Formats: sequence, C-alpha cells, structure tokens
Amino acid sequence: MMQKTQRTGKNKSTTRISKKVMVLLIVLPVALFLVSLVIGRYHVQFTNCVKILLSTFLPIKHTWSDTDAVVILQVRFPRAVMAMGIGAVLSISGASFQGIFRNPLVSPDILGVSAAAGFGAALGILISADPAMIRVLALLFGIIGVVITYFLSRAYKSTPIVMLVLSGIVVSTFFAALVSGTKLIADPYSKLPAITFWLMGGLNSIGLKDLVWTLPLMVVGVTGLLLVRWRINILSMGDEEASSLGVNTELLKAAVILCSTLLTAAAVCVGGIIGWVGLVIPHIGRMLVGPDHRVLLPVCLVLGAVYLLAVDDVARTIAASEIPLGILTALIGAPFFGYLIRKTKGGWS
Repeated sequence: MMQKTQRTGKNKSTTRISKKVMVLLIVLPVALFLVSLVIGRYHVQFTNCVKILLSTFLPIKHTWSDTDAVVILQVRFPRAVMAMGIGAVLSISGASFQGIFRNPLVSPDILGVSAAAGFGAALGILISADPAMIRVLALLFGIIGVVITYFLSRAYKSTPIVMLVLSGIVVSTFFAALVSGTKLIADPYSKLPAITFWLMGGLNSIGLKDLVWTLPLMVVGVTGLLLVRWRINILSMGDEEASSLGVNTELLKAAVILCSTLLTAAAVCVGGIIGWVGLVIPHIGRMLVGPDHRVLLPVCLVLGAVYLLAVDDVARTIAASEIPLGILTALIGAPFFGYLIRKTKGGWS
C-alpha cells in the first residue's frame, strides 16, 4: 500500500512538473516573438505592434505610421518567423538523428547536408545568380549531398549506422573542399566576402517571399518526423531489437533521414550554416522531459524556435553592425555543451 502511494505521488509530481513545462513552452515563444517585433534600431511601440498585426485580418483604426507597418510586416515579422522556423527544424532534426544513430554527439549536418548546401550557395554566388537561385541551388545540393551519403553507405542491401557516419564524413569533406576551391577562384573584392558571410549564417535578407516557399517544406518535414516519432524510440534500441518487434528499420531510417535532410537543407538555404542548434537543444529537451521521442520532438521544436529567435535578437541589436548567427551560436553553444557534458557526466538517456 505504501509503495502504491509513493508511486502515485511520484506520478502526480511528474504530471505537475510537466504542466509547468507545458505552460512555459506555450507562453515563452509568444512573448519572445512579440518582443522581437518591438526591439531594434527603429523603435515601434508595443501597442502599435499588436495593432499592426491584428489589422491584417481585423478592421482596426489606423493610428500608426506607414514606416511602422513596413518595419513590422515586411522586415521583422518574416525574420522572426524564419528564425523560429530554422531553430525548430534544426532542433527536431538533431533530436531525430541522435535517436536513430544512438549517439548524443550527432548533429543535423552529420550526413553532409550543410557542406553540400554551402557549396551550392557558393556556386550560385560565383556565377552571379540572383538570391532566389542561390537558395534553390543550396537546397538542391544539400539534398544531393545526403543522397550520395545514403547510397554510398549501402552495404548488402542494408544501411549500417557506422557506414552512414563514415559516408557522411567523406561527403562533407568533399564538398568542403569544393567550397574552398570556389572561394579560391572567387573575386576577392565582391564574391569572396559574399560567400564568406553567407557561410557564417544570418537572416538579414529574409523577406515574405522566403516564407512562402520555405515554410511549406518545413511543415512537410516536421509532420513526417512527428508521425514516426514513437518508432524512433524503438529504433534507438538497435536495429536487431527493432526488427524483432516488426519494425522495418531500413524504411524507417530512410524516412527519418529524408525528412531531416529536407528540414536542414531548407534551413541552410535561407539562413546559411548555423551550427550547434541541433546538437545542444535536444540535450536541453532531454533534461526537461526525458528521452521519449514522442514528447521530446515537440519540445525540441519549441525550444529550438525560442533559442534561435533570442540569438537572432542579440545578433541584430548588440552591436552597430549585425553579428552572423553562426558565430553567436558557436560562442553560446560550445561552452554550454561543455557544461552539459560535465553536469551529465556523459549520460544522455
């Protein structure tokens, strides 16, 4: 009887903590999103910001300037949405990869998608393509890079985890060399700086058009991962145990890799290479809700969105000139990941 009471109390405590976490995960993104629309070099009053947003679908008296509307709707709104989207998809991709690879050190770019997408963007800049074509090339090459990795790792009609990792290293190194070669022959006064700044990551050129074609890709990839998230729990036990439970491990790995690749390539093609998000955020998610991917993946979506939005706010306000996101995420992520390693003593399950 005492054991039953203790067990019940434990469950109630866990439920209470989960409710607190849930409330935080709902309130924090909304609050930070509104703050992100207000802060900046051009000041917009909070009330005007809310009215401008509501005026897009409600008849509200026009009490703000046209400049306020342009800044909110055409500059800050798409940038904030894209920052949240990129942070969310990188985080859920990292958590999914860490699950199927059974390794806490795995990040979304382990299969070469970032290096390949970087080469696609560098190639586009080298041939003086317009911004839309540069992003299309980055997306296509990112997908091509992972396809090469996947088929390179195929051995005896199976895809061993070790072969995937090794093939990803090969493909990443190959495309990184191509990026270096592109930078070597690029015009040092115009195209080389453009390639360098693109590879550092940033959202300073995001507009409403980018949301129109990028967000659907993200929604498709996220939906796919959320639909199979309970199967990732099974796959994380190992291929043999998953197969004994009736799971088609090859099909599941291919589905997770496809969705994660689509998400990462979509994120890189609009935001450049932004590291550490998909590596650190899943660890924070596991500290909050545990390793169950049924809960972990949705939590990582929210945590990643909040994290990158906060970093982007710092990047565009802390200095006179905007700081590339890749620099800030590395400066924040690397020390914090070191702290997590010390705190958890290498444990992650």
